[in-house]
Amino acid sequence: MPTTIIVLIVYLAILAGLAIWSRRETHTLAGYYLAGKKLPYWVVAFSTNATGESGWLLLGLSGMGYAVGIQAYWVVVGEVLGIAAAWWVVARRLKKFGDEVDAITIPDVLAAKFQDKWHLIRGIAVVIILVMVTAYVTAQMVATGKAFSSFLGMEYATGVILGSIFIIGYTFVGGYKAVSYTDVVQGVLMLLGLTAVPAAAIYASGGWGEVQSNLALQDPSLVNMFAFSDGGKPALIAVVSLLAIGLPFLGVPQLLTRFMSARDDGEIRKARVASLSMALIFTFGAVTAGVVGRALFPGLEDSETIFPVLSNNLFPEVISGMLLLVVLSAIMSTVDSLLLLASSSVVRDTYQKIMGSTKSDESLSTHGKYITIIIGAVAVILGIQEPRVIFDFVLASWSGLGSAFGPVIIGILYYKRITWEGVVSGMLGGFVASAAWLVWFKADYYGLYEAIPGFTVGAALTCGMSWLTSQRNQK
Repeated sequence: MPTTIIVLIVYLAILAGLAIWSRRETHTLAGYYLAGKKLPYWVVAFSTNATGESGWLLLGLSGMGYAVGIQAYWVVVGEVLGIAAAWWVVARRLKKFGDEVDAITIPDVLAAKFQDKWHLIRGIAVVIILVMVTAYVTAQMVATGKAFSSFLGMEYATGVILGSIFIIGYTFVGGYKAVSYTDVVQGVLMLLGLTAVPAAAIYASGGWGEVQSNLALQDPSLVNMFAFSDGGKPALIAVVSLLAIGLPFLGVPQLLTRFMSARDDGEIRKARVASLSMALIFTFGAVTAGVVGRALFPGLEDSETIFPVLSNNLFPEVISGMLLLVVLSAIMSTVDSLLLLASSSVVRDTYQKIMGSTKSDESLSTHGKYITIIIGAVAVILGIQEPRVIFDFVLASWSGLGSAFGPVIIGILYYKRITWEGVVSGMLGGFVASAAWLVWFKADYYGLYEAIPGFTVGAALTCGMSWLTSQRNQK
């Protein structure tokens, strides 16, 4: 049996063991969806970073480094700034408020302050989450297919199906606790891989100076951080857009639930330091792998396969097998969290809260497990259709979720006069503005990242509508 297959089987056996170990926590909704809010800081930190990065990191971001050169380092700055803002602006307040109102989901947090008899807040939140999560998981299934195809020579569709079976399986069995502890295993692998591969690539190139010389011969713009255009407004917009990639960290629900799952405030304080350190290593390593990979292997048909290409060409088979696990880890650590997020929206927010189900927690958590399978199956069917561009597809989903929930979460935590009308209009406005900008305006405005207008509109509507309606209510 090939060494890579043996390594893969051992890895999957470890994940299966963690899922079985975690089963005891899955018989309640809080247990299945938040691990009983008892996770230590190191699990929260690893889970936050592993969930936030996904196959976009190993394939999409390294592919961007390959395609545009050192300009991609702007993404590193944006990501680190974004996750720092999430930890310092949102994390502690969200944990405290979530515990006070016994929240399990982000819609729980949004609805807690208001008498929303029509359940508009939950209903809108559920629709946005299901649409964006389906798109996001589909992108990860595409990444799975590319990973198996690049490393093992497997058919793309077979890789999508095989990867989905593993991911959905351990999520179904072990719930949030299994997802969080497997994130630790996956995060460690990602740290090792994103340190080893760039270092080996630089060594094989003869040093960073040789890399720069090689890239300059291919295209001088590859070694110019400001080479987006000839300068002026388009270049400024490009830089701002890349810096804003971290903006949705303030609102994407799959990350916000990580803060809610921590044991206490002290664990949040410790987790944020570890998380920021990992974010820097993850993103810097991915971009560097792509940049150096362009020097070593110019002319790749698909830039998003550069990480597997480096792994297969620079390392012996047993190590390249381990590096396949790094790519799969990045994908799995996001897909499992997204599946739980979508499942919680259906079971907790729709079935229990909107429809008023009186079934027991154990019965509802069982429903949640089956919903996880259904949502995963839909994403597999969509992912098999054609290999999309992972970087762009994930950014669209990322910005849609961040624009919908970021402004209203900040409003809930900081703005005392916020009203349910402000929350509803902020969610809808942020989501619609992000989607509309992507579809109709982005190409005409030098590619301005859709999260910027989305977040701006969402914040303006949240605050503006809350102010207007609070004024009306005082009269």
